[in-house]
Amino acid sequence: MALMTTGVSEDGRLVAYGLSSAGSDWMEIRVRRVDTGEDLEDHLRWSKFSAVSWTHDNRGFFYSRYDEPEEGLEYKGANYFHKLCYHELGTRQSEDRVVYERPDHKEWLFIGGVSDDGRYLLISVHSGTNRENGFFCLDLESREGGVRPVFDRFDAEYNCIGSIGNILFFSTDLGAPLGRIVSVDLSESPPLPMTELVPESGDVLQFARLIGGRILCGYLEDAKAAVRVLEKDGSPAGSVSLPDIGSVGAVTGRNDDPEAFFHFTGFTSPGTVFRMDMGTLEYGVFREPDLGFDPDQYETSQVFYRGKDGTRVPMFLVHRKGIARNGDNPVLLSGYGGFGNAVTPFFSVPNLVWMEMGGVVARPNLRGGSEYGTGWHDAGRLLNKQNVFDDFISAAEWLIDQGYTRKERLGITGASNGGLLVGACMTQRPDLFGACIPDVGVMDMLRFHRFTIGWAWTSDYGSPDDPEHFGNLLSYSPYHNVSEGTEYPPTMVTTADHDDRVFPAHSFKFAAALQHAQSGDSPVLIRIETRAGHGATTPVSKRIEAYADKWAFLARELGVQEHTT
Repeated sequence: MALMTTGVSEDGRLVAYGLSSAGSDWMEIRVRRVDTGEDLEDHLRWSKFSAVSWTHDNRGFFYSRYDEPEEGLEYKGANYFHKLCYHELGTRQSEDRVVYERPDHKEWLFIGGVSDDGRYLLISVHSGTNRENGFFCLDLESREGGVRPVFDRFDAEYNCIGSIGNILFFSTDLGAPLGRIVSVDLSESPPLPMTELVPESGDVLQFARLIGGRILCGYLEDAKAAVRVLEKDGSPAGSVSLPDIGSVGAVTGRNDDPEAFFHFTGFTSPGTVFRMDMGTLEYGVFREPDLGFDPDQYETSQVFYRGKDGTRVPMFLVHRKGIARNGDNPVLLSGYGGFGNAVTPFFSVPNLVWMEMGGVVARPNLRGGSEYGTGWHDAGRLLNKQNVFDDFISAAEWLIDQGYTRKERLGITGASNGGLLVGACMTQRPDLFGACIPDVGVMDMLRFHRFTIGWAWTSDYGSPDDPEHFGNLLSYSPYHNVSEGTEYPPTMVTTADHDDRVFPAHSFKFAAALQHAQSGDSPVLIRIETRAGHGATTPVSKRIEAYADKWAFLARELGVQEHTT
């Protein structure tokens, strides 16, 4: 079992929480009393891709769900017709009111949240994994007119960062690929005019939040976090000096709060929660982990290399201080490059173990992410997807050319879309890598849209049902590009039996094809976890076992044991 989501009632007496079983995306929602730890009788099923947000009268909460799937299709059937519902405490789920649904748009996903003042239900509407979204709202005080559109053209990304009365504040990339901040007045007649508060700057606006009457903004400067604070009219109020090269996330606080909380992490900085005074911008540690390692023994650097087409691509390198660039270091190169997800510095115990073994961690910021805004994303999706693989291959070649490693000591790994990355690169350049670990990867690019939520990925991959995209997908689909008689590098494919995000058949077929085609002596293995899913909800004990297997495989194939200190 894994905890997927939580929502605390306004009076702090109740917590609604969602649990996932065996790693599935499906979750069951229950309600627990804080004072006694006992659960109420409320029990909601078939919720997926959902938040939980309470009305300020503490009588119930909003959540999202699907209809109950047909028996036998729970973990592989396509998910359509999401619904935003309201559950009143003490009632059965069958009595829940559907607040918003769109049978005319079966692919729409709804995430609902109550505004800080309790007046509005704010509804972010997504069409699959498209970054462009719609935004709707419901006045919970009057409920007149029902759900009304705020932005319904799906022409940009809109994230509501807070509200004051009738004024909603948004971060958006409309007309600003790097992001800007605007406001709209709900008392105006549609279409609602925008007022720009913070124009686009030279850095990517990663997040913003209205806290303590000010706007707390997180920017990316070459994929590294920077935090700036603005008055609510957009004028500068100061900047926050962060403790290291790293990432800022999980920013919380409300407009009537005098303080904010944020999470900071870096490659050698374990995730720490800080509390900050929004008036003075001074902050201190609120909670931090206690780990037995010396961060001063390691160093983080950022380098830039040229992709195949000359594009300048950044990459983070982390390792013990003082390593020799003699071409003999074991290097673990990993990446993602998709869906506009920025790869920023983060702390990882498995990576620390790898570095303690004498290894180097390499994390390139491939096109397909959002490290440089929507243009960087667009340059690595749809018909441009090959750019992602070229960027990764160029990173491997740069590491070899610069003397960090050699082919025999270069391992690659990635998960989900990153598993596709590894599969595509190892089938395109089997001569370049010493070992490969594609985790829970999308390997059959001609059938991915037929399972669970796979249809949603056509925003990044294109649809196999479209002749133009079919040819492009076929050109790099890992399963379809395994070539019989090829000497492939040592490979460990990993998946899990309850993965209902990337159906495990992808990994089954890819591993079988590799085993059949392998002409060399290198092993091709598949590791199938039981009672586990795509990864996010995997218990710590299973994660430890999985990384022990993967790192042992890399140690054997890359000769890492010879360098263990």
